[in-house]
Amino acid sequence: MAEPVNITKIPASRVGVIDQRTGLMTRDWYRFFFNLFTLTGGGNNPVTLDEVQLGPPTDNNLSEHQVMQELQGLNLAPAHTPQLPRHRYGSFYDTTDQTAALVNTAYAMTFNTTDLSLGVTLGTPTSRVYVDTANIYNIQFSAQIDTTIATDHLLWIWLRKNGTDVPDSAGQVRTKGNNFATIAAWNYLLSMNAGDYFELMWAVDDTGVYLNSSAASAFHPAIPSVILTVTNNINAGGPY
Repeated sequence: MAEPVNITKIPASRVGVIDQRTGLMTRDWYRFFFNLFTLTGGGNNPVTLDEVQLGPPTDNNLSEHQVMQELQGLNLAPAHTPQLPRHRYGSFYDTTDQTAALVNTAYAMTFNTTDLSLGVTLGTPTSRVYVDTANIYNIQFSAQIDTTIATDHLLWIWLRKNGTDVPDSAGQVRTKGNNFATIAAWNYLLSMNAGDYFELMWAVDDTGVYLNSSAASAFHPAIPSVILTVTNNINAGGPY
């Protein structure tokens, strides 16, 4: 049994559409278009091939010229591809004491544990927190401050981005005598590009002021010297 003939097969590229001898359409191309015409309803189908490909007109009362204009606009308009949000986050902490070797000298808080991470990661050194997606990031931290000296002293904390201090980002904590303990905790909003990093910096006016970690007890979990969380769930007009 002979195989059915594919009557909609496009003629070979070597076959011209116009017969140069007669100035009329060649037989192969005529048969191709005629068969398509027959398969699509022989002119009795109210839906054209363009409409099938691009979608029906929004108004059934449009003129043929208006329909063609709308279809042409659809054909030229770029396809809309919705972008899914790229949620990014990281949660980090440090289980060691952090001390300053010199007074009035900037040090970067370091982290030795990653709790949760998606697109926000620790780098080298572990004070650097990198992001892989451009956005506005919410940076929140808490630092456990303690002292070994009897007099009042100061500790400063601020934000540094890509090695440069962020203007007006510093805060100051005053300790009150020996074994004084307190927690410094606040947050920042920081615009970052993919590949950027930030650090939490600190300094003291006496080396007896430090960031303290404590072991777990019978009634509470361990106390990290620093806890840091980073999220980009704000999506304030930036890329996703």
